[in-house]
Amino acid sequence: MGIVLGGSAVFATASEPTGKTSRPAIYDVKADGEKQIAEALAKARQEHKRVLLQFGANWCGWCHKLHCLFESDARIAERLKRDYVVVMIDVDQGHNAAVVKRYGDPTRFGLPVIVVLDAQGKPLTTQDTGKLEEGDHHSPEKVLAFLKEWSGGKD
Repeated sequence: MGIVLGGSAVFATASEPTGKTSRPAIYDVKADGEKQIAEALAKARQEHKRVLLQFGANWCGWCHKLHCLFESDARIAERLKRDYVVVMIDVDQGHNAAVVKRYGDPTRFGLPVIVVLDAQGKPLTTQDTGKLEEGDHHSPEKVLAFLKEWSGGKD
């Protein structure tokens, strides 16, 4: 998709805590979240976009479902590409704890969780992605409505 910073290591695998299955690593477990965000903010200012932080972990099934939806739904992928710089922040085992704290502990809602920033880094909203779910998946309509609402009035 070309908009994910620091989360494109798709060839590695990560085991779930139970060790049952392996999923592609969508979060860079070695990335410095502060650096990822600084790079995204620079790009967002240059391109007049918002920054979408997706906090999660490679073992998180719902994180993978949301990431997959971001890439597979053409309307959502286009909205993200046009209006956002997406940053996937790994929070497994306390990784990037300072970043989590800085944004008000959004992970208290569970994973994944989304924080939208303006191009200057001001947090605009925190979204418990459980509210975007519908049964065993995220609702494309709910996700798209959320992205439209926080895109900065671009339509």
